[in-house]
Amino acid sequence: MSTQPFLPPPPPPPAFKPGAPPVQRLLRPADSPSDNLAAHLARHGRMPAASPATIMGEVDASGLLGRGGAGFPAGRKMRTVAAGSARAVVVGNGCEGEPGSGKDDLLLRQSPHLVLDGLSLAARAVGADEVHLVLHARSAAAPVLAQAIDERLRAKLDTVRVQLHAVPARYVSSEESALVQFLNGGPAKPTFTPPRPYERGVSRRPTLINNVETLANIALIARHGSDWFRSVGDADEPGTQLITVTGPGTTRQVLEIETGTTVGSVLATAGIRYEDCQAVLVGGYFGTWLAPAVAHRLPMTHESLRAAGGALGAGIVIGLPHDRCGLAETARVAGYLAAHNAGQCGPCLNGLPSIAGALQKLAYGPWDERMTAPLARWLTVVPGRGACRHPDGAIRLIGSALQVFAQDVDSHRAGFRCRGVGNSQFLPVPHLAAASGPWR
Repeated sequence: MSTQPFLPPPPPPPAFKPGAPPVQRLLRPADSPSDNLAAHLARHGRMPAASPATIMGEVDASGLLGRGGAGFPAGRKMRTVAAGSARAVVVGNGCEGEPGSGKDDLLLRQSPHLVLDGLSLAARAVGADEVHLVLHARSAAAPVLAQAIDERLRAKLDTVRVQLHAVPARYVSSEESALVQFLNGGPAKPTFTPPRPYERGVSRRPTLINNVETLANIALIARHGSDWFRSVGDADEPGTQLITVTGPGTTRQVLEIETGTTVGSVLATAGIRYEDCQAVLVGGYFGTWLAPAVAHRLPMTHESLRAAGGALGAGIVIGLPHDRCGLAETARVAGYLAAHNAGQCGPCLNGLPSIAGALQKLAYGPWDERMTAPLARWLTVVPGRGACRHPDGAIRLIGSALQVFAQDVDSHRAGFRCRGVGNSQFLPVPHLAAASGPWR
């Protein structure tokens, strides 16, 4: 690699709570009162004066995978955009459409300048002259970022000013093609692809879209090098990642873990015993329900979870207590996903509402056995037919629920109701009224 002198890594925080993994790169140390520009520079140093080739080379060599859900190699995406035939655009995705996730919001509030460094370095690497950062409407991070952008303007830190945007807080609005359509003046709805944004995106130009956690990692890799980044985590999917964890008897927490940490270790670090969970949801509402005995051994990597029929997604782990009904919880989420579809293809307009309605009847009754065959058929014909991946993600979640909660399914079909049906709701589901609002 380049002979660029890399900065020494920032010092670790002085103390960790019991059971926490001994690594913290992305989040602000607990003893740091703020992350204004002065504090940020004191901790991380100034951005390196690295060439585009050096930045892309180090990101490539680091093995960094995107932290937004798909896990695409960040260096490869950079090189594809940089090789485009027109001047590039860079977009930071901080929308965090998953109701069970809190990692991006926390990162943006605690380490805004690290994300903005990543945007600036990504723009330099791909030769962009236009940079956007997109949040969901009413994001708590918006005022923090607006202040950080102003600080950087006064300090003349960036060559391209970051434009801050807010999209409607809908589940599908954070999908990358939805962001492109929004920035082009249209509704924040996913569009048919190809072309992908890296081929033709904002203003029909090659567009690099990265999750904000990915951008923060790019800022660290450019400072400290690919070898430093690879010094922790899984060999094939290295580094650290932010995980949002919820479970019995705990409030939502965001942990920074080494990639490859097992689901059981993540739960334990959050103070949750996997034995106290009747099932574990990994990957959010496009993720998968897993039996605790299976989930607790699985490393938190794309490859291991994919092999188990799951998905890492945006890094969400939710342990479901024994006193909740997994079918009822999944039925509520299915209704939310059906209401938050983009309304532009048959699988979303007809398939998801039908499936959500059937699941609702299965959970709460009365169940009509004549619905069994149609439900099974819908679950097989909907995937792969949508205008975007929304139907596929919803079907993955629902299909896993019918498998993991198979005994409950049999009981509900027979007319029995588990004690968890009437208990308080556990999985976070925003009010469905938000689905009737405007797309801009």
